[in-house]
Amino acid sequence: MGVFKKLAGDTAMYGMSSIIGRTLNYFLVPLHTAVFLPADFGVLSELYVYMAFLNILFTYGMETTFFRYASRSEPEKSLQVYRVILSFVLLTTIVFAGGLLWASPSLATLLGYPDKAHFLVWLVLILAVDTLAAIPFAWLRQANQAKKFAFIKIANVVVTVLLNLFFLYFCKNIAEGYFLPDWKPWVLRFYHPEWGIGYVFLANLLANVLVLFFLYRELALFRFVWNWSFFRPMLQYGYPLLFMGLAGTVNSMIDRILLKYWLPADFYPGLSSIAVVGIYAACYKLSIFMSLTIQAFRYAAEPFFFGKAADKNAPELFAQVMKYFIIFCVVIWVVISLNLDILQVIFLRREAYRQAIGLVPVLLFGQLLLGIYYNLTVWFKLKDQTHWGTKISFVGAFSTLLLNLMLIPLGGYWGAAWATVLSYALMGLITYRLGQRHFPIPYAWTTISLHITAGAIIILLAFLLPMQLSWQSFAWHLFLLGLYIAGVAWSERKLLQNLSSRFAKAPQTHAD
Repeated sequence: MGVFKKLAGDTAMYGMSSIIGRTLNYFLVPLHTAVFLPADFGVLSELYVYMAFLNILFTYGMETTFFRYASRSEPEKSLQVYRVILSFVLLTTIVFAGGLLWASPSLATLLGYPDKAHFLVWLVLILAVDTLAAIPFAWLRQANQAKKFAFIKIANVVVTVLLNLFFLYFCKNIAEGYFLPDWKPWVLRFYHPEWGIGYVFLANLLANVLVLFFLYRELALFRFVWNWSFFRPMLQYGYPLLFMGLAGTVNSMIDRILLKYWLPADFYPGLSSIAVVGIYAACYKLSIFMSLTIQAFRYAAEPFFFGKAADKNAPELFAQVMKYFIIFCVVIWVVISLNLDILQVIFLRREAYRQAIGLVPVLLFGQLLLGIYYNLTVWFKLKDQTHWGTKISFVGAFSTLLLNLMLIPLGGYWGAAWATVLSYALMGLITYRLGQRHFPIPYAWTTISLHITAGAIIILLAFLLPMQLSWQSFAWHLFLLGLYIAGVAWSERKLLQNLSSRFAKAPQTHAD
């Protein structure tokens, strides 16, 4: 029991560090949308998409490979695995980073930012530091040092947020004369207003360098070891993970790149394609509420699924998990969609970003479908047929590319949003059909469909019947939300009755 308790605690620690980190990072959205015009935010979003692809290339599956080989070895052999993998990662990082640094002026011109080559230099350095920290982080996880892992991850995000506030709020406002005028000469010694979005990259770089200091014990274990015969099977194990990671990133991020290059000229009068990317990316940020829910569910559900796999009632239990997961996600979908008039003011500070606010319910629906897909993947994980995950990821990547190429010229950012929805729906359908052959689960699709349809109707009513006055809009949305919650309570009245009866029968403690 102690082993399982520790496993649950570590899982919660890793999960919460990721979720807390992403939540803290999310609070930069109001700052960035207040400081940057959509075109600048578009450049920021585009460059971070390239970083996501390059991050996968730089690590080429070696984190998971380390777990695979270190977990089956004695402590001394694990240290050898650590040193060999980190040695090869260090070499490839020097090669990749060196090539990108040398080509940064040409790449900046190719991307249309000839005056921003120094930003690319910072991005490459961020990638290099990230990559060098990846294997030490894996070592921490292998050594069951969950607390240190979580502390460093959260500290990294906290420092990133604080540095963003320092450069983009504190220094910027002093330089522009909004407060503390006596400090202006001192601030202008190191603050350069023309750098703009560069301060986001600089903050990221400085915070990542700090991570290396926190990992000094793990880095002190490193010795350069060249052993190709030892490393070769690891590379063979890891490179399929590289392609799977690239496919997953295509699914989730390629729409920003394609919007820039595939959007017809003057599709949105007065807006450049990169400004459209900025508007789309800012609205996409509001779907994080759903993605955080899905991520939290994945951390909790995967150990649960594996723990219950041998239970004879597992299929029925998994079907119930799916049902209540979807109900919870639909509630989030409805709540956020009905409060976009408030959320857009809080998070999208400039009016220019709000013209695409109607995308958010569609993007949230796409995230909901992604959550359903993750639920459906239980069968190939339990059956040790994870190769299906790779194949389905590639199908999803191909469909994402094709749908974006078809729909962006027709619908602009609406086309990109619906391409995401359709791609995730296709991945879910394929996974379900295959799963019913290998591990049949009696999902309550009729009930699930009714909940999703009811949520969609409520959201459509809010958008199709808008109110003129803010108080009227608030009252109307509150009524719709109450109507939906009442419908959910009625449909699940048996569950609620069982829960209330359990609470009523719970032993009561009384003071003497």
